[in-house]
Amino acid sequence: MTDRGRFITLEGGEGAGKSTQARHLALALRDRGIDVVTTREPGGSPGAEDIRSLLVEGEPGRWDTLVETLMMFAARADHAVHTIRPALKRGAWVLCDRFTDSTYAYQGAGRGLPRETIRRIESIAVPDLKPDLTLMLDLPSETGLRRAAARNQGETRFERFDIAFHERLREAFREIARHHPERCALIDASAAADDVAAAILRTVEARFGV
Repeated sequence: MTDRGRFITLEGGEGAGKSTQARHLALALRDRGIDVVTTREPGGSPGAEDIRSLLVEGEPGRWDTLVETLMMFAARADHAVHTIRPALKRGAWVLCDRFTDSTYAYQGAGRGLPRETIRRIESIAVPDLKPDLTLMLDLPSETGLRRAAARNQGETRFERFDIAFHERLREAFREIARHHPERCALIDASAAADDVAAAILRTVEARFGV
């Protein structure tokens, strides 16, 4: 293992089970003696959590798409500075529930912001910070929204977007996985949670030899 830790992200639409699977994977890796940090986006540091509340509350049209994207990257930059980079530097493995792929999906494919605009902001906010592995949790949009509704006491802002928006998200994540097979693994998240966890662990074992 290198001195630098590993950076693993979990991506997917609403209700895909990312936070649950991050916990399962963290436990499995800790059982193998690995120092693991679990975190999330938007959020993951005190400043980023403050921004998160602005992003996930309110009506779908609360923010202009560019404003929303800038807020996402402001939270991401703070998260990287205060949580992700320090953990990787000390050799920990970072498991992050969402990262930049979500911006390309939600604000890009979902809300129509040009990909090049997102790329330019990314190059300023989080230069040279890329996941070593991205686990794309894939399931039908309607299934994910039902799961999310059952999980939450109240819907988050993004869950209130129409089904066409969520279908665009799903296709965007799948397209990212197709175009970046060296980094991404597509995981069937419609299976039982234990089966999904086992598939994820097999993927991590194969990729990193743990």
